[in-house]
Amino acid sequence: MINGLVVNQVFLATGVTDMRKSINGLSLIVSEQFGHDPFAGSIFVFCNRSRDKLKILYWECNGFWLYYRRLDNRRAMLPHEIPGLLSP
Repeated sequence: MINGLVVNQVFLATGVTDMRKSINGLSLIVSEQFGHDPFAGSIFVFCNRSRDKLKILYWECNGFWLYYRRLDNRRAMLPHEIPGLLSP
């Protein structure tokens, strides 16, 4: 759980991301492919092909946070797979 963050928006990369990428590679994806500013205080979530690993990139004050999560016995669900979820 990430507590105490001031977050503008949360962006989910719905495609497959190479989990070997670290802060520099993920921030390049954010700026070049998504057209967003990685320093704007938003959270960017990436997942691998089998969706059992997540990386979360977040800029705070003077540096990036890179969170890594391995899911045991389940997969991350994309928004279109969650029953009853309405997207804007």
